Amino acid sequence: MTDLRDQWRERADSTLEWIREHGVVLQSARGPVPNVAQFIAGEPIRGSWWGHPAGKEIYAILNILDDSPDIVSTRLINRKVTLLHRRVWASVVRASDLLGVSNLAAIHSEHTASGAHRSFEVEFPLWVSEATFDESASLSLDEAIALLPGCLRN
Repeated sequence: MTDLRDQWRERADSTLEWIREHGVVLQSARGPVPNVAQFIAGEPIRGSWWGHPAGKEIYAILNILDDSPDIVSTRLINRKVTLLHRRVWASVVRASDLLGVSNLAAIHSEHTASGAHRSFEVEFPLWVSEATFDESASLSLDEAIALLPGCLRN
């Protein structure tokens, strides 16, 4: 099992790099930006990713990404789970009024002592660091928007 976990960690590292390159991706939903589940599977997924042969790997990698300090999960695009890489956080903060503050709550997951899965949200901007606020202040709105995917530029 250790070898499998090591493989998942390696895949999580490459997935994190892929997310960094894109900046904004969907976790598993179809939409105007790429999605992580299909990247991990290496192919389009029909139906739920849970039933895909790579389902266990997708689950494991999504959990690793959920713990990454470089990723924040929101519902920015179409109210679907949207992963934001650290490199776009300042742009998101600067453009937050246009993007919709209610779409920017950070989604966190945890396993309770009973083993149950629980999700909760941290309102925007409570999840934003002071350094990110400082960086966002140095961006013009046009600069910030230019760093985001086209679907968020309306």
